[in-house]
Amino acid sequence: MLDTVDEQLTHQPTVETRNRKPMRPNPLAPWELRIGKLRVYYDVEEEPEWAVYVRAVGVKERNRVRIAGEVFEL
Repeated sequence: MLDTVDEQLTHQPTVETRNRKPMRPNPLAPWELRIGKLRVYYDVEEEPEWAVYVRAVGVKERNRVRIAGEVFEL
């Protein structure tokens, strides 16, 4: 999984793809990366230099995501 996250977010993390998309406003993060049932929620800072911050990793269960035992509806 870490290789996939690195591969997907190293180059153009703000370009929407089949597995990477911007989220509606929510308390977690503005971007979501899908890897099977896993969801990686991240934020990108462009200034002063590019940086990707992974805010949370969770397991998708229907319309909910479980992160560290807590359930979020996004």
